[in-house]
Amino acid sequence: MFHRIYTGEEIKKILKSNLVSSRPESILIRDILIDSRRLISPVQTLFFALKTKRNDGHKYVGELYQKGIRNFVVTDLGALSTQYADASFFVVDDSLKALQQLTAAHRAFYDIPVIGITGSNGKTIVKEWLFQLMSGNKTIVRSPKSYNSQIGVPLSVWQMNEQHEMAIFEAGISEPDEMDALQNIIKPSVGIFTNIGEAHSENFISKAQKIGEKLKLFTRVKTLIYSSDQKELQEIIIRTGILENIESFTWGKDDTCDLRIVGKEISGKGTRVSARYDNKDLSIEIPFTDSASYENACHCWSAMLLYGYDQKIIAKEMKKLASVAMRLEQKEGINNCTIINDAYNSDFNSLAIALDFMSQQQQHKERVVILSDILQSGRSDADLYADVAQLLKQKQVTRLIGIGPIISRHADAFEMEKVFYPSTREFLSGFSLVSLRNQTILLKGARVFEFERINRLLQQKVHETVFEINLNALVSNLNYYRSILKTDTKVMAMVKAFSYGSGSFEIANVLQFHQVDYLAVAYADEGVELRRAGITLPIMVMSPEEYAFDLMIAHQLEPEIFSFRALTMLENAIERNVLPPNKPVKIHIKLNTGMHRLGFQEEDMPELIERLKKSPLIYVQSAFSHLAGSDKSELDDFTRQQIARFDTMGEELKKAADHPILLHILNSSGIVRFPEAQYDMVRLGIGMYGVASEKEAENQLQNVTSLRSEIAQIRNVKQGESVGYNRSYIAPSDRKIATVSVGYADGLCRRLGNGKFSLWVNDKKAPIVGDVCMDMCMIDITDIDAKEGDLVTVFDSAHPVKDLSVAADTIPYEILSRISRRVKRVYYHE
Repeated sequence: MFHRIYTGEEIKKILKSNLVSSRPESILIRDILIDSRRLISPVQTLFFALKTKRNDGHKYVGELYQKGIRNFVVTDLGALSTQYADASFFVVDDSLKALQQLTAAHRAFYDIPVIGITGSNGKTIVKEWLFQLMSGNKTIVRSPKSYNSQIGVPLSVWQMNEQHEMAIFEAGISEPDEMDALQNIIKPSVGIFTNIGEAHSENFISKAQKIGEKLKLFTRVKTLIYSSDQKELQEIIIRTGILENIESFTWGKDDTCDLRIVGKEISGKGTRVSARYDNKDLSIEIPFTDSASYENACHCWSAMLLYGYDQKIIAKEMKKLASVAMRLEQKEGINNCTIINDAYNSDFNSLAIALDFMSQQQQHKERVVILSDILQSGRSDADLYADVAQLLKQKQVTRLIGIGPIISRHADAFEMEKVFYPSTREFLSGFSLVSLRNQTILLKGARVFEFERINRLLQQKVHETVFEINLNALVSNLNYYRSILKTDTKVMAMVKAFSYGSGSFEIANVLQFHQVDYLAVAYADEGVELRRAGITLPIMVMSPEEYAFDLMIAHQLEPEIFSFRALTMLENAIERNVLPPNKPVKIHIKLNTGMHRLGFQEEDMPELIERLKKSPLIYVQSAFSHLAGSDKSELDDFTRQQIARFDTMGEELKKAADHPILLHILNSSGIVRFPEAQYDMVRLGIGMYGVASEKEAENQLQNVTSLRSEIAQIRNVKQGESVGYNRSYIAPSDRKIATVSVGYADGLCRRLGNGKFSLWVNDKKAPIVGDVCMDMCMIDITDIDAKEGDLVTVFDSAHPVKDLSVAADTIPYEILSRISRRVKRVYYHE
C-alpha cells in the first residue's frame, strides 16, 4: 500500500486536539470514516463523529467499537473514554473542521499538478473527461462521483498517495464562505471555471456574489481556464482583480482568446470544432452534438494544451470521448433478480460506493458482483485485487464473476464462490443465466468491456415506457422534512400503494438505510412482501382485513384498529395463535376527529379503554388520526378543531395506559403548516416523493419521479384524415403524427386525449391527438424535428406531475399510484 500512514502524535498535532488514550504510541491511521454504515476494515481507521442538523456521529461510537474501530475524533468526550478504555479519542471543538484540517495536511505532502474545477454545471463531466483524456500516460487521482462538498472534498483528497502523478478535484458550494475551506484542502495549481447558472442560487444575494465566492478556489492557482463567451462570468473575473495575481487561459470566439474558436459544425452524431491557437489552425471532433458537451470538451481541450499535450494526441483522444454515467441504476432482472448497473467506469473508490448501495438492498440473501479488470489504478495488481477481495468480503458478496485477463490471474485472492472469463464475449457465450436466480447483481466494469451487453441480457422488462425514481431526491426530501421537525419527533414513511407507484421494497430499503422509524402500508400483503424482502422496520397496516390478522401476527406487522369489530377480529386471531405472554401484538388506534372515514368516536373511548385493559396480549403502540384538509388554508379552523379533539382523545388513552403511547396526526402538508402538532411522530407521504401544495416546501423539494416513453412510429396524415379510435381527431391540415408507446394501461389517463394535455419531445410540446389507447397514444409533432426512437417525456422535474394532474382533473396521488406495474421501474442513485 502506498497511502501515507499517520501516527497518533501526528494526528494530534495536525488537529490541535486533546488526545485521550491509554496507548498513544501504538496509534497508526491509514483510512478515515464518517459513516458507520460504510466501514470496510477497522484496522488503522479513524472515525470522525460529525454533527449535522439531522444526526450526530457520537451515537455510533459504540457500534463501531464493537466492529473493531479503536480511533475516534469527537467533540463530546463524556463517558466514552471510560466506556471504551482501550480506544483512543482525539477531542476537538469541531469534527468537520478537524476532518478538513487533516486532509489539508495530507494534501501538503504531494507536490504534483492539481486541477481544481468549479462552476454551476459540468464539473463532474469535465473531471471525468480529463481523466479519460489524460490517464493514458499518467496515474491520476480524481474525486469519486460528485464528491464536491465540505465533506466530499476531504474524502476525495484523502485518496492521494505517492503513486499519483496528477489530481483532479471538483468543488461545489451552496452558500457564502464555504469555498475558503475547500481551497485550503485542494490547493489547485490550475483552475477550471466551467460556467455560471442558477443552480444553488438560493443562498446568494446575486449571481455576481456567487461567482465571487466560487473564484476563491482559484486565488492561488498558477492559471485559470474559463470561457470568454460567458460574458457575465468574465466581467466578474476581471472586476475582482484576481487576474492581477494569476495567469489565465481563455477559450471562446473573441479574438483575444488563447484558444479562439472559429467554427463549430454538427453532422450526424458528432461535432467538429475548429480553432486557432499559438498561430496554428487546430480542430477536434467529439462524438456529441449538444452544446453542453461542446463547452465541456473545450474546457478539456484548453487544459490539455496548457499542459503541453501534442495536438495530434488531443484530436485522437477527443474522438474516443465517452458519455459519463452520472448515476447508478437499479432495475428488475431475469429470474427474480435485482440488477444494479454501474457499468460505465471501474475504479476502487467507485466500486466501494456501488457496494454501499448494494448493501442497502435486503430483498435477496445472495449478492453477486460481475466485475471487470480495474484499469489505470496506479497500483500493483496484487495489492489492488487483495483490497478488492477484502472489500467484497466485507460487503458480504457471495459470488464473484470476474471478466478480464488481469482479475482472472488473481483469482486466488477471492475467498468466495467465483468464476472468471477472459472477456465479455466469452462470458456471454459460456455463462448459464439459469444460475442467476433470486439474487442482487452488481455490474461494475470498465467501459472497454462493454458491460451494457450484459445489462441488456439481464434486464427483465423491455417495455419502452420507463418510470424513473431518483433515490437521491427521495432522501433529500426526507431530510428536508426532518430538518423542520423537533429532534425527538419520529417519522413514519408511507409506502402504501406500491410507494405511490414508485416501488415497494426498493423504496423501503432506502428508507430503512436512512433510519426512518416506521413504515406504513395499506394492506397486510404489502407488509408481508416487505418482510420477505428483508425489511425489519416496524410496519403499520392501515387497512387490516379479517383474513389477514393471522398473517400480520406471523410477520410481526402492526394493524391499525379503527372499530370494535376490528378489535374483536384481532382478539380472536390472538386466541387462535396462542401467543406467549411476552409477545403481545402491537397495534395503532385510529381516532375519528372529524374526517368521518374510519376511527373510534369520542363517546367510544370509555369502552375502548376498558377492552384494551382486559387484553394483556394487545399493546397499543400509537394513537393517530387523519386531517381532512391540512393543505387548504380555508379549512385551518377545522384542522385546529381536529387537532384539539385529537389532543383530548389521545391524552385520555395515554392516561389509561401503563406504558408510553405515541401520538401522530400530521401528514406531509401538516408538517409544514401545523408544526405545533408534531406530537411524537409524523406521517410523511406524498411530500417525500417531491409533491407539495405549500410554496415553502415546494421550493425545497426535489422531483423524484419521471415517466418517459419513445416514438414508435411517425406518419404523415393528410388534411381531413382521422387519427385513433372513434375518429375523434380530424386533421385540420396536413400533419406529422407520432405514435408513442404509452397508454392508459400504463397510467396515462384516457381523459387526457384530444388536445387536453401535451407530451414533450426534444423539449417541445406535442399535444395528444385523438383518444388515448390502452397501450399507446398519438401526438402532433408537425413543428418538431424528431425521429422514430426519440425520447418522449410525460412528466419529469421540468414538467411536473402536478401539471398533468390538473389537466386530468385529479391529484398527483392518483397519477403516481396508477402507473402500471408493467412499466419498467429504474431506480437511480447519483
